[in-house]
Amino acid sequence: MAVALVTGVAGQDGIYLARELLARGSRVVGTVRPDSSEATRMAAYLDDVDVRSLDVRDTATFATLVEDVRPDRVFNLAGLTSVGQSWREPKLTEEVNGAAVERMLDVLVGRDVRFFQASSAEELGHPAAWSPYARSKARARAAVERARAGGSFACVATLYNHESPVRGPQFVTRKITQAVAEIALGRRSTLTLGNTAVTRDWGFAGDYAAAMADQLELDGPQDVVLATGVGRTLDELVQVAFAAAGIDDPAVHVEHDPALMRPADVPVQVGDPSTAERLLGWRRTVSFEDMVEHMVRVDVERLRSGVDESPAYLLPA
Repeated sequence: MAVALVTGVAGQDGIYLARELLARGSRVVGTVRPDSSEATRMAAYLDDVDVRSLDVRDTATFATLVEDVRPDRVFNLAGLTSVGQSWREPKLTEEVNGAAVERMLDVLVGRDVRFFQASSAEELGHPAAWSPYARSKARARAAVERARAGGSFACVATLYNHESPVRGPQFVTRKITQAVAEIALGRRSTLTLGNTAVTRDWGFAGDYAAAMADQLELDGPQDVVLATGVGRTLDELVQVAFAAAGIDDPAVHVEHDPALMRPADVPVQVGDPSTAERLLGWRRTVSFEDMVEHMVRVDVERLRSGVDESPAYLLPA
């Protein structure tokens, strides 16, 4: 039986990837932070995963884990994923997202292990405009490229925005769908946002997880971009979310707060999925509208039922 080690397994991508790998017949070992409070999520989504505690900065513990588990595949999804948080904690972001990856790859040198690194569209554009998050991801990418040049099977996927009902509420998409659900049920009246004119390329996290698994099955290491190729403004996402809840005029409920603007923000980010389509035969299966509508429906169900996490929430009907 193939063995996959997935760091950050209790996050959005980790949940979808672990379940994808299990469905393909792999044993999955996943890691969570030592101080993780994700017991409810793990019970709901990861009951067949062997979950271990790991701070990715702790190289010795990672090396011990690799020796114990002897994985065929390592998917590094752990890290600080909030661009906003990276501005507040740049040193921590650099250590967790960048330096830790360098040390992981050092541990894997000489082993017959394939390594996947999740990167981000945030690192595209001119370096002078990069956030600390983008700089940390660029450092990790460089480490992968060095490892590959040295003979390791190591690759990167550049992930454009991808969402689901298990996206954390600190992210703007989930902030929106959660607020819309509350407004629809009469539990609040307004949604406060920053810049809603930005254009992003939004896909469904489950589709992207399948591509991650496929990427490590290629004959040789290849980097890909995971994106839909279609840009939508945050305003459009807001409109679709409110419409999904039966509210036709979002403007009545949406307020704008300049304090929520990022220190630096790229106006437009749209990816080119042609490499993933060519190498992996990858196609998205969930549209932008279906994804947003599904997220709203799940958040409404959460409020009505009091059940925060359920496998029934993962995939659109």
